[in-house]
Parts: sequence; C-alpha cells; structure tokens
Amino acid sequence: MEAAEAELERRSKFLSSLIQKKKAITPTANTVQQQQQLQQQQYHDRLNIRVRAADMPLALQNRAFRCTRDTLGSMPGKLDSKRLALALKKEFDALYGPAWHCIVGTSFGSYVTHSLGGFLYFSVDKVYVLLFRTAVEPLEH
Repeated sequence: MEAAEAELERRSKFLSSLIQKKKAITPTANTVQQQQQLQQQQYHDRLNIRVRAADMPLALQNRAFRCTRDTLGSMPGKLDSKRLALALKKEFDALYGPAWHCIVGTSFGSYVTHSLGGFLYFSVDKVYVLLFRTAVEPLEH
C-alpha cells in the first residue's frame, strides 16, 4: 500500500508542476487584460488623450483617437470644432453604419441617449470630444 501511495503522491506532484509551468507560460485572461490596459494608457499618454467616459470597444476608441489626431494635425493654427466633429461623424458613419453624432469644443454641456457600445467622451489637450451613436428605426410607410 505504501508503494501505491508514494506513486500517487509522485504523480500528483508531477502534474502540479506541469500545471504551474503552463500557468507561467500562458498568461491568464486577467493578465492579458491588464497588459492591454497598460498599453492603452501608454498610448493615451503619448497622444495626451484622457478618456472621460466610455461605453465603446477599444478598437473603435482607438479609431476615434487617430481620426481626431489626424484632423487636428491638418488644421493650421486655430481649432475648427465644426470640421473636427464632421470628420469624426463621417468616419464613423462610413465604417460602422449611420446615426453617429459628434460634439466638439472647449466648453459644452450635454445629456444624450446612446446605443449600447456607442459612447465615447474624451479630451485631447484642451479639446473635448463627445462621440455617440443612436439607434436607427426604419420608417414605416
């Protein structure tokens, strides 16, 4: 009996060591998520972006940040809020379907209703951007 118990103990330790090695090699979902959040924060810091509120997937957020930076970079001197809002709206309407809305400025208030996963409020330097999507209901004739 003692030999069987010893063999069982040996196998148990071996399997435990394999599991520990596997955990060390394969990061958990939490670790991957933490790494993504850290990378996202580093990206934001580099572009001086501050997310104020968001209910939008990271890929769409990054698209909004890139479009904002590109548009701001193409503006000579003074901020053209209307041009930036139009650029973001057109970009998101073209890529993700209709009913996107955008408000840009240095000081504004709002209260909006948005579709799930379609809300982003952020700032780049001192420019604030509110980008959101509303539901589109088909017209009945």
